[in-house]
Amino acid sequence: MDNPKKYRMEDWLPITVKEAKLRDWYDMDVVLFSGDAYVDHPSFGAAVIGRIIEHSGFKIAIVPQPNWRDDLRDFKKFGKPNYFFGVTAGNMDSMVNHYTANKRLRSNDAYTPGGKSGFRPDYAAVSYSRILKKLYPDVPIVLGGIEASLRRLSHYDYWADALKPSILADSGADLLIYGMGEQPIFDLLKLLKKGVPFHSLHTIRQTGFVATENEIAKIRLKGNYVELNSHEKCLKDKKAFAANFKHIERESNKINAKVLIQYCHGKPIVILPPYPTMTPEQLDASFDLPYTRQPHPKYKGRGAISAYEMIKFSVNMHRGCFGGCAFCTISAHQGKFVASRTQESIVKEVKELTKHPDFKGYLSDLGGPSANMYNMKGRDLDECFDCNRPSCIFPNICKNLDVSHKALTQVYEKVNAIPEIKKAFIGSGIRYDLLVDDSLSKEDKLSAEKYIRLLAKKHVSGRLKVAPEHTSDKVLKIMRKPSFDLFYKFKKIFEQNSKNMGLNQEVIPYFISSHPGSTLADMADLAMRTKKLGFKLEQVQDLTPTPMTVAAVIFYSGFHPYSLKPVFIEKNAKEKLKQRRFFFWYKRENREYIKSSLIKIGKKEWIDEFYK
Repeated sequence: MDNPKKYRMEDWLPITVKEAKLRDWYDMDVVLFSGDAYVDHPSFGAAVIGRIIEHSGFKIAIVPQPNWRDDLRDFKKFGKPNYFFGVTAGNMDSMVNHYTANKRLRSNDAYTPGGKSGFRPDYAAVSYSRILKKLYPDVPIVLGGIEASLRRLSHYDYWADALKPSILADSGADLLIYGMGEQPIFDLLKLLKKGVPFHSLHTIRQTGFVATENEIAKIRLKGNYVELNSHEKCLKDKKAFAANFKHIERESNKINAKVLIQYCHGKPIVILPPYPTMTPEQLDASFDLPYTRQPHPKYKGRGAISAYEMIKFSVNMHRGCFGGCAFCTISAHQGKFVASRTQESIVKEVKELTKHPDFKGYLSDLGGPSANMYNMKGRDLDECFDCNRPSCIFPNICKNLDVSHKALTQVYEKVNAIPEIKKAFIGSGIRYDLLVDDSLSKEDKLSAEKYIRLLAKKHVSGRLKVAPEHTSDKVLKIMRKPSFDLFYKFKKIFEQNSKNMGLNQEVIPYFISSHPGSTLADMADLAMRTKKLGFKLEQVQDLTPTPMTVAAVIFYSGFHPYSLKPVFIEKNAKEKLKQRRFFFWYKRENREYIKSSLIKIGKKEWIDEFYK
């Protein structure tokens, strides 16, 4: 095995003035503030954006997890940048990072050395931006990352239980990049290099900003826009807020998208359409930037960064998800269309990982948001041009969608052929409806069958986790998930394939409680069905209504954003806990509660089925 590369301190992007001087940098073009520790790896957004800025010929420093409580020296140490400050809360929304679904403060932080909590503020992107605006009012601020992306327009904030305005209004930032930021940041830097002043950058796709009335007049003249209900109207009328979401979701995921306009505090917020989906070559280029793929040396001895340890020996093959699940933020941030790397790029990264001194032959994940969507796209992209469907696979699989697993199987086989690879696990979850749906063509069924066999034989260690999320068709429809019947079908096929190979492997399901539409009776049905399958559930969670999701809109407004019809929501904390208890019907402390609840919902006959 080749020796792993030995890195120098200057191989990381500088996080101190002393490190910047190692590169002979005495002033900065861009200073990027992040709520995460600095891990120089393509799975960490701050590292990706930092490397693109460096690659574009700009001097870039990162300030990871700045102390916002003291004399603010972290915000001052690099002084004024020549172009702008970048701000991101990190790889997670800071409120999801801080609080459980029950709004309890988490005791650890996966993006901080040693898992220590308290190294970033609530609403980190707003907090950092306000500090920078106070210290350097004339320096532009560019917001990015998932917190900014999902809060780009009026949104429900579960933790404050309130409707909040666009993060642009709250933060005072000058420009917002939503979604995956490579393409917009590259064009932004190109214009700045040409000498275009910052206030003239309001032409870059996939950005948001507070516009002037003159800019709004020009947009109206072109006609390709949707004007949303104002923030003030949304505050007064929950149905008006719900009605906005249909337009936001559609225009965030269309090839031929329109400009969005929303007035907030009397000022127009403008969101420009997204870039086209990245090509394989563009995505390869992003992954091929000179990352060290390691945490910054300053963290040595301070404990593991668990988010890094989790992906240390994993490979991300693609981005985006066309599932459109009602509770999920992936398509809202990464987009509906899947961008896939080339097979050569993936294999190259795997080979590099095998040279790591800690590598023992096992890849923890070879996947993406949904592991088996690699290389899937519309057969005829002209049909996708004006498509309004938020999901390509719900309520049925689009006939134009190429769902062949052939290219993915080829990647698995190439990785398995690398001598140093003992096993490459698939840890990021699969969409089983893409494998067993009755609508699949004969050719696609054959590729799916081959994929399942290979998955069972080479890529699972005893348990395969999948996410049916619920058993009730009524709730699954709101979730935009397939019928639970397909779970039965997939479970049977996968476990039979495993058995044929002499492997004792099982499918383990994930479920969500308290999702909009879910009642106590629905949870009782879930408990009964899964008990009959022999499960004592472990992989479960309560819904956290995160911004920019259908579930959050329904949770706040009470209306489905597409039909504007009322939907049942369980908001009471005690009642939500009661729903959750059905997951654990087998625990002694829940037995009497389950019995009394079954009587209450008219299912007394189930008591014996649960406890005979």
